[in-house]
Amino acid sequence: METQNKLEKQELTTIQKIIVYFFVYAILGWILETIFCLVTTGNFTKRGFLYGPLCPIYGFGAVILIECLRKIKTTVIGKFFISMIAFTIFEYIVSLILENIFGLRWWDYSNEPFNFQGRISLGYSIAWGILGTIFVQNIHPYLTSKIEPLMMKLSNKVRNVILYGLSLIALTDFVFSILKYINI
Repeated sequence: METQNKLEKQELTTIQKIIVYFFVYAILGWILETIFCLVTTGNFTKRGFLYGPLCPIYGFGAVILIECLRKIKTTVIGKFFISMIAFTIFEYIVSLILENIFGLRWWDYSNEPFNFQGRISLGYSIAWGILGTIFVQNIHPYLTSKIEPLMMKLSNKVRNVILYGLSLIALTDFVFSILKYINI
């Protein structure tokens, strides 16, 4: 019985980690965006593309950065530039995709100095570099030390039910959000 229990409570798989961190950082990104909007406009504004409290761009961006820097050993300055470049390219591509599919812009940096097509700007690129560096140096290691032991307490089967259940909910939200924006 004890051997079976130990086998069930194994390390998180790579896909489980990706799903967990996607959701953690998509939710934290939504919170960050909401607070930023509240502070800058004085009003609560629903942020993001989805109905639910997720900003997938943060979830995907975090997972991309985690995976990129997992294999690259570099200095803090290197992490800053990798974060800045990766997030800027990602932000630009996501902006193009969203605008081409839905004809809408979720952000516009046209009034920012040194912007490119209003999709990216030097100021935000630098901010992404700083946030990315803080993220990989401090935030992600801290959250990993809290989340992974918690997830390890669950059997692999329970983890999968939770993670794939959350993924199904997010996918459903994504489909309904797409339908809302393409007016079907």
